[in-house]
Amino acid sequence: MQLAYPVILGMLGHTLIAIVDNIMVGKLGATELAAVSLGNSMIFIAMSLGIGFSTAITPLVAEADVEKNETKIRAAFHHGLFLCIILGVLLFGLVVLAKPIMELLHQPEEVITLARPYLDWVAFSLVPLIIYQGYKQFADGLSMTKYSMYAIVMANVVHVIINYCLIYGIWIFPKMGILGAGLGTVISRIAMVVFMHYILARQERLKIYFEGFSFNQIKKETLNKIINLGLPSAMQMLFEVVLFTAAIWLCGNIGKTSQAANQIALSITSMAFMFVVGLSVVSMIRVSNQKGMQEYKNLVIVARSIFLLAILIEVVFALLFLLFHQSLPYLFLNMENQFQIIDNQEVVSIASKLLLVAAVFQISDGIQVVVLGALRGLQDVKIPMYITFVAYWVIGFPISYYLGEYTPLKATGVWIGLFAGLTAAAFLLYLRFHYLTRKMIQNNS
Repeated sequence: MQLAYPVILGMLGHTLIAIVDNIMVGKLGATELAAVSLGNSMIFIAMSLGIGFSTAITPLVAEADVEKNETKIRAAFHHGLFLCIILGVLLFGLVVLAKPIMELLHQPEEVITLARPYLDWVAFSLVPLIIYQGYKQFADGLSMTKYSMYAIVMANVVHVIINYCLIYGIWIFPKMGILGAGLGTVISRIAMVVFMHYILARQERLKIYFEGFSFNQIKKETLNKIINLGLPSAMQMLFEVVLFTAAIWLCGNIGKTSQAANQIALSITSMAFMFVVGLSVVSMIRVSNQKGMQEYKNLVIVARSIFLLAILIEVVFALLFLLFHQSLPYLFLNMENQFQIIDNQEVVSIASKLLLVAAVFQISDGIQVVVLGALRGLQDVKIPMYITFVAYWVIGFPISYYLGEYTPLKATGVWIGLFAGLTAAAFLLYLRFHYLTRKMIQNNS
């Protein structure tokens, strides 16, 4: 937990940036909230690729750390950061070029009109975000998890202040609406990278890794090693995020109130998810450490301890969702706005039902993400990539599509499909982990 809590707070900070946008924009109206939801749905896809890819840095650094091999640590950091910079720029360009997809998805026209300029700004924020991930994964691999937490806290303070000024037009600032939310995200993420570089470069232990960078040191074989780990990891995260993004689009097809309700439920459940994402990072670090020391029996004990922690945390969140499913959606809407009252009441009704489904899938969600972290720690990424594809797209999505489009369940049916996909992923990934670790122990005995 000592290693996990800074990662958890850091991940919560990432989510909080999106939630602050949702809460502040939600006060403007359901259409504005749906527009931010639609724009962020495309950003989350790109972000999942960038964050997923960057996770390749952590197990390489963590394994080299227990081996006391500074050359390997330096190579993993420099090559990983180099690839993160290139990937950030590529993802920005891809999102901007992909904007016409919004029309093809038959989203409401008034929502697309608002989402288009917002998307440009938030797409640009991917560049500093993915660069930040390079720094973060390096520090995490060295078990220095607190620094990314400090960076995120700072970024959230900057984000809230700028958002408040630019969305509503406070003091000398213009009233920019959802464009202000996009600009606030860009500025806060640039500040995050600058802060992270400054705080890490000043650490005495890390100075050796921040001196004498040269492009001549970039080696093709090291780049290939990170790409071979990073690409399947990126695809794993992509398959899950695109499933949840498809849920946004399916709910958009049903109507703007379903889309807004989906965004509210997604924002709330994302907070719970970040707790187990933090444990997933710890799982990756500690499993990598044990692998580097070839302590395979201890590796299993460490991993199962983290799995148990994840289950306990998710049970708590499941109970909270069951108890407060009717009251939580009100945090995101202005119920005093008489022009929006009918829409808002419908949004609350739908969102409360989605939170009941979310309460049920918390445990599955927690298990699949921490086991995936342990498999990344073992540097086993290709088979889990296939497993996640089958779980989310062969099992989960067809159920979401059918129940959402062809039954009276509508948005609730979409979320039942999410539950099915997450449960399949949790079961299959655990089987994979059990198989690999048993094989490693047998070969070592």
